[in-house]
Amino acid sequence: MKPMYLQDVEAHKGAGPRAETIERMRAAGVPVPQIMHLFAYKPERTDHLAAFTQGVMRGPSPLSAGQRELIAALTSTLNKCLF
Repeated sequence: MKPMYLQDVEAHKGAGPRAETIERMRAAGVPVPQIMHLFAYKPERTDHLAAFTQGVMRGPSPLSAGQRELIAALTSTLNKCLF
């Protein structure tokens, strides 16, 4: 994956569960989605976005969670973005 435009955000070590996930992904040789770096950089500013996303993807809906995941995966593919 290409480096982020905001290299300080990508290089920031961070702490907490998101930073730990990034380290595990790097250790496994898995590309780290760039949005994860932003969430680890400023968790106090991004925790509400993570909660919102979980609500949208897992909350009550006429669509099953699997259908919502498929829509998200297709959207990411069309945008040439890792899901």
